[in-house]
Amino acid sequence: MGPRVIVQDAPFDAASLLDGFGAGAGAVVTFSGLVRADDGLVALEIEHYPGMTEAALSDHARNAVERFALTDALVVHRFGRIEVGAAIMMVATAAPHRRAAFEAADFLMDWLKSRAPFWKREIGAEGPRGWVAAKDADEAALTRW
Repeated sequence: MGPRVIVQDAPFDAASLLDGFGAGAGAVVTFSGLVRADDGLVALEIEHYPGMTEAALSDHARNAVERFALTDALVVHRFGRIEVGAAIMMVATAAPHRRAAFEAADFLMDWLKSRAPFWKREIGAEGPRGWVAAKDADEAALTRW
């Protein structure tokens, strides 16, 4: 069985998803990304292409499993309208040793921030503001891998 990828519009329960995750591994690392309240932001609206998005995330998660010798990996990403403070996504990695689990989680996050096929639009109190452009810092982070 390979890594698990979940793309959904509903909020997720991290504790439930992690129940039994990484059983037998020496290390489990998790990271959750939340909508920040930057510049009067009230929500993000995230779009994706069903099927294509899941395939791309699955390919990248399999790459992480192979590259870092993970025993398990999980990627969860939401779409739709997501309010400030709510979780957008989560990655979890399990490995025999902590360094591999940390590096794999970082590797997954760098790719998700810059290459995952999601499109984000900021929503302020005044309404939609526009689509979020890729950030140079997120692109530069990929050069580490």
